[in-house]
Amino acid sequence: MTHKLSLALAAALCAATPVAFAAAADPVTQAAEPVSANPFFAPSTLPYQLPPFDQIQDAHYAPAFEKGMADQRAQVDDIANNPAAPSFENTIVAMEKTGAVLNRVSAVFFNLAGANTNDAMQAVQAQMAPKLAAHQDAILLDGKLFARIKTLHDGRDKLGLDAESLRLLERYHTDFVRAGANLSDADKTKLKAMNSELATLATTFSQNVLKEVNASGVLVDDVKLLDGLSPDAVTAAAEAAKAAGKPGQYLIALQNTSGQPLLSSLTNRELRQRIMAASLSRGSRGGEFDNRAIVARVAKLRAERAALLGYPTHAAYVLEDETAGTVGAVNKLMADLAPAAVANARREAADMQAIIDADKGGFQLEAADWSFYAEKVRKQKYDFDESQLRPYFELDSVLKNGVFYAAGQLYGLSFKERTDLPTYHPDVRVFEVFEADGKPLGLFLGDFYARGNKRGGAWMNAYVPQNGLTGTQPVVANHQNIPKPADGQPTLMTFDEVTTMFHEFGHALHGLFSNVKYPQFAGTSVPRDFVEYPSQVNEMWATWPSILANYAKHHETGEPIPQALLDKVLAAEQYGQGHATTEYLAAAMLDQKWHQLAANEVPSDTLAFEAQALRAAGVDYAPVPPRYRSTYFSHIMGGYSAGYYAYLWSEVLDAESVEWFKENGGLSRANGDHFRRTLLSRGGSVDAMQLFRDFRGRDPQVGPLLKRRGLETPAAAD
Repeated sequence: MTHKLSLALAAALCAATPVAFAAAADPVTQAAEPVSANPFFAPSTLPYQLPPFDQIQDAHYAPAFEKGMADQRAQVDDIANNPAAPSFENTIVAMEKTGAVLNRVSAVFFNLAGANTNDAMQAVQAQMAPKLAAHQDAILLDGKLFARIKTLHDGRDKLGLDAESLRLLERYHTDFVRAGANLSDADKTKLKAMNSELATLATTFSQNVLKEVNASGVLVDDVKLLDGLSPDAVTAAAEAAKAAGKPGQYLIALQNTSGQPLLSSLTNRELRQRIMAASLSRGSRGGEFDNRAIVARVAKLRAERAALLGYPTHAAYVLEDETAGTVGAVNKLMADLAPAAVANARREAADMQAIIDADKGGFQLEAADWSFYAEKVRKQKYDFDESQLRPYFELDSVLKNGVFYAAGQLYGLSFKERTDLPTYHPDVRVFEVFEADGKPLGLFLGDFYARGNKRGGAWMNAYVPQNGLTGTQPVVANHQNIPKPADGQPTLMTFDEVTTMFHEFGHALHGLFSNVKYPQFAGTSVPRDFVEYPSQVNEMWATWPSILANYAKHHETGEPIPQALLDKVLAAEQYGQGHATTEYLAAAMLDQKWHQLAANEVPSDTLAFEAQALRAAGVDYAPVPPRYRSTYFSHIMGGYSAGYYAYLWSEVLDAESVEWFKENGGLSRANGDHFRRTLLSRGGSVDAMQLFRDFRGRDPQVGPLLKRRGLETPAAAD
């Protein structure tokens, strides 16, 4: 999933505690190049300030970055050197108004670097990464600026600030301190060098992952080996091979996770093994895409930076600023769940092995077999398989009659497709979003299909965040990687893709509903272990009876999904949770193992460390590899370092919230409005756990999560 923190620049630089400098409404600084020549130099004149994608060229990015950094540096210098005594308005609010050009180009560039990249953009990304890191450091480590912030912070109780303004001041002070503002000049120099190198390494890592996933597709020369795939999937594989210069063959493209979707259908075991081997070996086969040394170097640099800032490990540094609070709390949650998760996975494997043995397969279940035999068990236990569902999950119906319909029922929203507005790719769709009373709320962009120049997974971002200082309304986007069918064919989705669409739209709602004064707090600008929570709650509507009945209709006949099939789907929801929980925990534990090392403990052999770490955590079960191995674990090279546990942490809150909705009547405007008012609209303007308490009425409990995942109840988490 995503995603997905509020500041594209900070995420791109792997900054653990970025300061979100807001886009300003100030006049554009005079530049040598005419304003009209570069669309980033002035605010967009399109509705909602939608970026003018039809005018943006690759050549615009570097000049816009250079001008954006120069403009913001000048603006910050004016604030730092202001002869007037520091005030909240002339220092903190003034900072919120800096960086208009830089924010505009960063929002577009880093979003498209993930969604629609090319060689020119990748060159700009590599060129700008260390410059942007240095620019951010120049602001966060500015002694004069920090002195003004510290003066205000020290006297904050006498400033008469409202709650959101006081929180903003405290957030600025915290961010500057955590970024190294209290360090000596010599240590600041060391820190800047570390941040610059980390930015370069992160860029190289992410580009390696994208390039290798495209280069690692599995070629098949005999269509008989594709037995089990649908005709559409076979056609797509043939077209992919043709596009890769291999006409007459078939190319199985890889996705970013360890498991690959087609493994559930392919009957040829040797081909399944080839695909799984190609997936698991990414980033570790030598050659130009090898990420092993990068992983170790990043871990060492992060550990050294944490020590410089006064923390024992990078994980301790990161978690101090999350709702989890401590390394111990995160370790305990995962350690409590791991034994039951692996035990469940082993029970699931035993069911599959029984089928293999009954068929006289003569082999032991491996990772490459899991999805294929899980489908057989599902069919045996529940008398259905995934292929029975897909005809009822046509993309446009899922989107409009499911995702949008649920938002209408809960929040009174309505949607109008805008084909008159420019996009960055023909597949991208734009919808204007309206409140129940007809007032415009914002724009939603949907980019649902997979492309070779698009990173894997699914995520949300904001091209234009809500800004209470300027009145700017949000422009948000969702991205998925659904295989695009042949021309003229319907897009039939898997159940997982349907759930993902609801999930990502939960993030979109978080951005659209933002109603805060300061852009620092807008939308999804919340702790990483809280940001997934609202989106996970939105998944519940995918299977809510009235919503499902409205969108799950046969794409040819219009007949609703049979109740008997629906009952089987709902009954089978918990099946496979052993595998799902184990693969997730293995990845989350790897993340923590890497980031709980001191600098002198970082190993030189990345794969050996990974194997040892999984054994020590009790999740080294070969048929269930980690959802991501270290060498293609893009989450932890970006904004989720020491934070991949966040999905599980958020799910504790999610499971509690689902129970609340059920206890209070489920799908209703009253419930939706309560969730929006107390939580979705508040962004980061209130402490995250206080937002949860405002919504739920009490602190979270782990019981609903354990019930959902079918896990034996361990000792309660702190």
